[in-house]
Amino acid sequence: MPTTIYIGLENNIEGRSLAWALDYPGCFAYGQDEGEAIVRFAPAFIAYADWVGRHAGGPAWLDGLRELDFRLAEVWNTYQIDERYRVVPQGEEINAWFRHDWQPLTAAEIERGLLLLRWARQDLLELVGELSPEKMAEKKDGERWSIAGILRHVAGAEWWYLDRLDLAGLPRAEVPDEPFERLAVIRARLETALPALAGRDDLVRGKAGEFWSPRKLLRRAIWHERDHWMHISRLVLEG
Repeated sequence: MPTTIYIGLENNIEGRSLAWALDYPGCFAYGQDEGEAIVRFAPAFIAYADWVGRHAGGPAWLDGLRELDFRLAEVWNTYQIDERYRVVPQGEEINAWFRHDWQPLTAAEIERGLLLLRWARQDLLELVGELSPEKMAEKKDGERWSIAGILRHVAGAEWWYLDRLDLAGLPRAEVPDEPFERLAVIRARLETALPALAGRDDLVRGKAGEFWSPRKLLRRAIWHERDHWMHISRLVLEG
């Protein structure tokens, strides 16, 4: 019997469309529009299953998935708001809140989520581990940050996700600036916070005009790290 893979589609996220695997955090595909994101999703899911299998080093929860039924479950059109929560052409971007995000995380989902986070972090640290300080600090034309800046951003975003649910554990002013220390400190907080969120159906929050939940936190944290691993990989290959 086919396994149904439910897709959440987020349009106009930084000018692109993003297809999310709602039940498989860390699996996603971009497209210039929603059609392209959907077309790219199936190969992205196969690559994701391969990534999980390689890191697991043996049987994992994606083993045995042979016949897949990809279904578009939800669509969100990203928009921007001002300080009075009015929709404006340029302001604070309000990202996808899917009905799926209401569902409490199970203990098994959190256990898998922690593995995915650790594997994504392993990939990231291996990618940058041999780079010289000069390479880390170099900012290429057209890029917002250097590689060191991207690492700070990855960690800072993770702090921000935790803060949406009042789980950050330390004020932003106390977050270390050094990239690797920053990554380690905030990740330790996330790994400490996640197990206590199993079964919590009372943690949906509205903050700064956007809904957040434990499921959305996990979905975005894993996506963000893998997304910027791809980003840094491209910069490294460019030399």
